[in-house]
Amino acid sequence: MKLEQKLKIALNENRLLVLGTQVIFGFQFNGIFQEQFEQLPDASRAVACSGLTLLMIAIGFLIAPSMQHRLVERGQDSGRVLALATDFAGYALLPFSIALTFDIFIAIERIGRASSAILAGGIFFLAASTAWYVLAFALRRKKQPMPKHQSPQSTPLEAQIDQLLTEARLIIPGAQALLGFQLTVTLTQAFAKLPAVAKDCHAAALCCVALTVVLLMAPASLHRIAFGGEDDPQFLNIGSLFVIAAPLPLAIAIALDTYVAAGRALSSSAAPLALAAAAVVVLLGLWYAYPLWRRRLEQGA
Repeated sequence: MKLEQKLKIALNENRLLVLGTQVIFGFQFNGIFQEQFEQLPDASRAVACSGLTLLMIAIGFLIAPSMQHRLVERGQDSGRVLALATDFAGYALLPFSIALTFDIFIAIERIGRASSAILAGGIFFLAASTAWYVLAFALRRKKQPMPKHQSPQSTPLEAQIDQLLTEARLIIPGAQALLGFQLTVTLTQAFAKLPAVAKDCHAAALCCVALTVVLLMAPASLHRIAFGGEDDPQFLNIGSLFVIAAPLPLAIAIALDTYVAAGRALSSSAAPLALAAAAVVVLLGLWYAYPLWRRRLEQGA
């Protein structure tokens, strides 16, 4: 199989994973503003907040390969990006599985006893670990060709545009779902009780996610209206700029809403700020700082 086909499959698989992760992130954020959330024990509220943070980390890992592909390789296929997409997908599944385990624990605790919730969460984590890691490593080929150090190949324009649109589709469904959850949160009674600062932060986060959606829809609009669906180097350059720019407001939105959600879930003023700062560092580090550092390193080589 050609390198460009392998990379396209890897991007499609990341797209499958990131959609579910972003949707669950939106559900979990929305759940913190439901009326029954205030009745949860402090430990369960802390678990919910931890799950939100873990999902943020998973999102960071899943979007990172696309940013490497755009910023470091400038849309050209390389074995390094393929290997990175494979490794980061594996990294992302661990915090995702723990976050889902936390969610199952909270849900079962509301229905039954704490012991039943712990048992159900443990069984789910064991099942996820077996299906996602144990089975995968058991079936893994001993001699798996993964050309990490292979130089970027000259990729046909048609394949580059296909991958560009795939990378836009990777992020946008989850961003659209998150935007929907953000809008519904403003209609809850819990949101009305928030401090003015938290409301302003959520409003800014809502606008940031809306901007992400606008930026990610722009390549499809341009490709169809301006270029009639034809492959063109100018479209590739403009579309790449939109895809590179879109995760920036998304990272800001996730950090702001992490602050808002943590402020409601935790009886602490320092923890929400710390979690929001961690979100900014992790997401901007994975999506921009590390790729730009890597690009500068390869240019100097």
